[in-house]
Amino acid sequence: MVIPLMKQAEDEPGADEQATLRYGVVWAEGAARAVEARRALHAFLSHVPCTGRTPVPAPLVIDAELVVSELVTNAIRHAPGPCGMTLRLSGDGLAITVWDTSVEQPVVMRRDGRRFGGHGMHVVHTVSSEVTVVFLGDGKEITACLRPVPHDGPDELLEAGPAA
Repeated sequence: MVIPLMKQAEDEPGADEQATLRYGVVWAEGAARAVEARRALHAFLSHVPCTGRTPVPAPLVIDAELVVSELVTNAIRHAPGPCGMTLRLSGDGLAITVWDTSVEQPVVMRRDGRRFGGHGMHVVHTVSSEVTVVFLGDGKEITACLRPVPHDGPDELLEAGPAA
């Protein structure tokens, strides 16, 4: 089930840049797809300027795409049942939470160019400023926090168009 963005986002024009903008999606068992998760991310990030907030910088968008892809793919591969994703954008950055029905601790494996697969959580930890795992009674949720990196050059903004 996907709740349309306009029905759940706190998106009043001119809203305080520190106010939190939220978006969530829940998929039934077998319905989740990483491409749909990336599309949801892009719809959310495309909506940000409509709220009077500054668009999300391109490097943060790219990192968010990686995190969403990895976390949702892990939920699809390793957890039976439904899963979901919540996106929260505030003045502190972007928090991506993916929940699933697995009670297994995610494993962060060392990088190994000779191994096929098993690099997802390493990638998530590499691009995130913080990653937390909270175990629930019937599964877990993983939250990756991404913060914009300050730089001196001109801002590059990436259009958050449809993801493939």
